[in-house]
Amino acid sequence: MKERPIVITGFMAAGKTSVARALAGQLRCAAIDLDEKITSLSRHTPGELITKRGETAFRQIETQALRHSLEAGARVIALGGGAWTISDNRRLITDFDGVTVWLDTPFELCWKRILAAGDDRPLARDQEQASALYQTRRPLYELAQLRLKATEEVEANELARRLVTMLNELRKPT
Repeated sequence: MKERPIVITGFMAAGKTSVARALAGQLRCAAIDLDEKITSLSRHTPGELITKRGETAFRQIETQALRHSLEAGARVIALGGGAWTISDNRRLITDFDGVTVWLDTPFELCWKRILAAGDDRPLARDQEQASALYQTRRPLYELAQLRLKATEEVEANELARRLVTMLNELRKPT
């Protein structure tokens, strides 16, 4: 039986990549960070693409990278913070029978990590803009099949262990 792809969504700096890598380690497979894949393919970071070409052009590139990852049989994928908000991406994940996981991280922790990283975040230039975006995206994240609550006290490996348990529960026949 073919393993379903596991797609992790959540706000920027929620910890998606860290949890995806920890999960991949536990499942003994590779993890793909969609933002890193986009950077590798385009030679520009998502922030650079959004700034230079606009968000619409970036989202098209993002969808192509997601499709390529799913077609290549990726087992664990960490989406960028806005990828899940695009209906074509949600449909694509469904078409590949992906299991979707919302890494539900409090805004305050996401903002703290954004500041610490010092990354260029054209869609979150200040706390007010980032908070508004967080609130706008939250109802869309809730569409994911599974919800994994994240806090500062719980490390990625523990979150991945919890996710494995949730995935095993999902597999059990009803």
